[in-house]
Amino acid sequence: MLRIELMSWEQARAHAEPIRTVVFVGEQGVPAELEMDERDATCVHAIAFLDGRAVGTGRLLPDAHIGRMAVLKEFRGKGVGGAILQKLMERARQRGDREIVLSAQVHAAPFYREHGFEAIGGVYEEAGLPHQDMRCRL
Repeated sequence: MLRIELMSWEQARAHAEPIRTVVFVGEQGVPAELEMDERDATCVHAIAFLDGRAVGTGRLLPDAHIGRMAVLKEFRGKGVGGAILQKLMERARQRGDREIVLSAQVHAAPFYREHGFEAIGGVYEEAGLPHQDMRCRL
């Protein structure tokens, strides 16, 4: 059974770091030193658990940005990412945010459009990968 928990970085770190390392560093070749940053400590983190195993993660920054969305490969396409995104958007609404913005890898933009996001601006490169800024009004 899929369960999404919101937590601080101290609580989430042991679950989030391995997932982000596998997805961003291992699969996508993002330099490890770019993957972790000091903003983690200021974020609300969502961890997806399936049968007790951490399989996905995402974070909501204080400025209403969602970032570091990652789902282990074998669990993609099974609603894990959507459940994480919905949980983070729900938290943003609860704290009074009026819109959410994020920087999506271009290949992931269709996923975000399916969840109500629209592209803002053109495509640019971040960490060696094409990205596009997106927004969703809450």
